[in-house]
Amino acid sequence: MDGKKGGFRACSFVFVLGALENIGFVANMVSMVLYFHFLLKLDIPTSSNTLTNFLGSVCLLSLLGGFVSDTYLNRLYTILIFGSLEVIGLSMVTIQAYSKDLRPDITCQKGCVKGKIALMFYGSLSLLAIGTGGVKGALPALGADQFDSKDPKGAKQLGSYFNWYMLSTTFGAMIGVSFVVWVSINEAWYWGFFMGTMASIVGFIAIALGKPFYHYPPLGNSPLLRIAQVIVVAVKNRRLPLPENSVELYEIDDNDQYQYDEKLPHTNQFRLLDKAAIDPQTISPEPWKVCTVTQVEEVKILTRMLPILASTIIMNTCLAQLQTFSVHQGTTMDQHIFGKKFPSASIPVIPLVFMTFLIPLYEFLVVPFARKITGHPSGITQLQRVGVGLVLSIISMGVAGIIEVKRRDQAIKEPPNRISLFWLSFQYGIFGLADMFTIVGLMEFFYKEAPSRMKSLSTSFAWLSLSFGYFLSSAFVDIINAVTKKITPGKKGWVEGDNLDANNLNLFYWFLAVLSALNFIVYLLCASWYKYKEDTTESESEPEPETRTESRYG
Repeated sequence: MDGKKGGFRACSFVFVLGALENIGFVANMVSMVLYFHFLLKLDIPTSSNTLTNFLGSVCLLSLLGGFVSDTYLNRLYTILIFGSLEVIGLSMVTIQAYSKDLRPDITCQKGCVKGKIALMFYGSLSLLAIGTGGVKGALPALGADQFDSKDPKGAKQLGSYFNWYMLSTTFGAMIGVSFVVWVSINEAWYWGFFMGTMASIVGFIAIALGKPFYHYPPLGNSPLLRIAQVIVVAVKNRRLPLPENSVELYEIDDNDQYQYDEKLPHTNQFRLLDKAAIDPQTISPEPWKVCTVTQVEEVKILTRMLPILASTIIMNTCLAQLQTFSVHQGTTMDQHIFGKKFPSASIPVIPLVFMTFLIPLYEFLVVPFARKITGHPSGITQLQRVGVGLVLSIISMGVAGIIEVKRRDQAIKEPPNRISLFWLSFQYGIFGLADMFTIVGLMEFFYKEAPSRMKSLSTSFAWLSLSFGYFLSSAFVDIINAVTKKITPGKKGWVEGDNLDANNLNLFYWFLAVLSALNFIVYLLCASWYKYKEDTTESESEPEPETRTESRYG
């Protein structure tokens, strides 16, 4: 790696964009549910589902940004192109919030989003989802590319990078959920959206100014095409016997390797995929007729990642509740502190403030101490870090249910004497810690374990987990309402309608806590089964080394 490029100097531009872009994104993430409800006249379940579907789309489209930056454009150009779409989307949202002609009439009660209002609404959200998703799919990998993970010093710096990236986005989120949300709710919605738009524009200018300092890995063939080739050739060769020695499988010479490619050793998991690398002795090797061992191992790595990805989805379903129902809870509570009104959508600022102090504390104290004990560059392994986050998310949902019981009972018994909004800080604080452990752990895990030409795509898997969690949240709300409507004495769903005091939101929270506990057991099994790349060092000359089947959790 060029000594004049890369390193934390190049990452400083990434941190600036991470903070500034997150100001508007997180402010919208926690306050849009109120914007949908009060200005666009959507009921509580619909506004919650609209937001989770939007956020799910943002995270799902991060795969598009990762795919493009791995295959067609470098990370910087991908960020700038998708960033322009994000700015256009934010501008359209700002215009709709400002123009009375593009908002439902104040007297409208139901079915208010239609015609030109619907066109502007869904058009702006679509552009915003595509743009934001593309940026988030490429930005973390751009910073991670500035370090050589094969070098011991670079491996330590890479682990630190993800912590500092998390800190930068947390700092931006803290500004968004405090100042920007306060402006949106107390002054005007369009001012809040305008501030997010301007912050994003400044952030994209900053990332462009860092162009001379970035190290760019070379672009590769389409990752999806390489995966498809392995699957197709393995199916074609399904009736052929595998050679007794894996050395006989097809692999190109070291001299033919691209400079930045990594040659992956053969592993014994998913042996059926090895049939794609059966050497065709009678024909010249061609892409759709034979695959290299390295290409097959790339698909095996992605396949091993899928159970880890799947077992973190439930946690992100829990996260969706804090961004929707918990915000609605806050509107029914006493929002005053020291005589000043505190917006319910700004309550996440409390855990964000804690995280602003805890992340440097974790980086400077916990990691060096753990590193001395474990010898791992990051102190604890990425999957151990994710496991800690999953446990904390279970606790958060349990606490959320208890707080909701207290809130509802007080609201029913003594309506004028509502409990303080800051009771919600317990569930937000615990989940903030869970997020700190899980998201950073997942991003570092997917980046380090990914094949060299699939870094952005694999890093986007962390956002893919968020996406599935948001979509699952919408499905859970509909399913829970449909089921409980049939079995409850009052024939009313747990989270149905606009009156939270007449709902059983606490039961929904506890349902998610139990589901999260069961999911954690599944995660432990998946993490124990997973083999890290550095663990899969079987020599290709060893015939069938069954003794190397143990794997380590975390």
